[in-house]
Amino acid sequence: MGYTGSSVFTSLFRLAFCHCLMRISNGDLSYSISEEMKRGSVIGNLVKDLGLDAKRLSGRKARLDMDGSRQRYCDINVNTGDLIVSETIDREELCGPKVSCSLKYELVLEKPLELHRITVQIQDINDNSPRFPNARIDLEIQESAYKGARYPLDEPHDSDIGLNGIQSYSMERNAYFILDVQTSSDGGKYGELVLEKELDREQQQEVTLLLTAVDGGSPQRSGTVVIHVNVLDANDNKPVFSQTVYKVRLPENSPTGTVVVAVSASDEDEGANGEVSYEFNRISDKAAKLFS
Repeated sequence: MGYTGSSVFTSLFRLAFCHCLMRISNGDLSYSISEEMKRGSVIGNLVKDLGLDAKRLSGRKARLDMDGSRQRYCDINVNTGDLIVSETIDREELCGPKVSCSLKYELVLEKPLELHRITVQIQDINDNSPRFPNARIDLEIQESAYKGARYPLDEPHDSDIGLNGIQSYSMERNAYFILDVQTSSDGGKYGELVLEKELDREQQQEVTLLLTAVDGGSPQRSGTVVIHVNVLDANDNKPVFSQTVYKVRLPENSPTGTVVVAVSASDEDEGANGEVSYEFNRISDKAAKLFS
């Protein structure tokens, strides 16, 4: 069977095209590094890992291409073939809370054209501490609140992920509250203040606590917040007279308007709950006409 010039050219073109594709798809590499590595740190040697000729890198115009980012973060040293850190990488700034964080490059070589896909996985380090939204949490709780009442607390934030994120809470011991740690729908942990002993404003008007959030990194980092509880008054006290019995001797000819006795009572509650007024109780009609 004979071949025309056209068919031979087509076959040669296909072979060349397939060869080019093979060269392009040959040698994908993946590296893993920690965030915050210093500029100039060596990630790996592309010449060694891809089997390239280091002496020809410059002549073949070796370069790293990256799509969709103004910052390169990594580059190639054409003299040594080292893949190096060109800008310090902050994983939280680059990928936020994503579990997986990576940079993708193409190593481009010319004469002949050769492409290699390079992936650099960025691993989290424990470089952030838990932080509460505010330095202080203010709560107002009635002294009549029942034992077991729960009060949700502001959830702190840790930019790190996994074990480097918030793992536990602790609260200093006190006479009134315990801490119960809950897990939210997104996996975050937050604390609830649980009333363990009933409050009494007349004994203690304020309770101050220190709450600490701790991550699981090594070394561990922590963040604290002050919880200030203002105990609100309830009308839980009765007025008490200065004496249980007042005895008075009064001459029978005392004129109208004579002061018979001065009584005094006090109430430990505050505000309107502590205001005292006086009136007779269980007094005969005759006595009611004589005294006021």
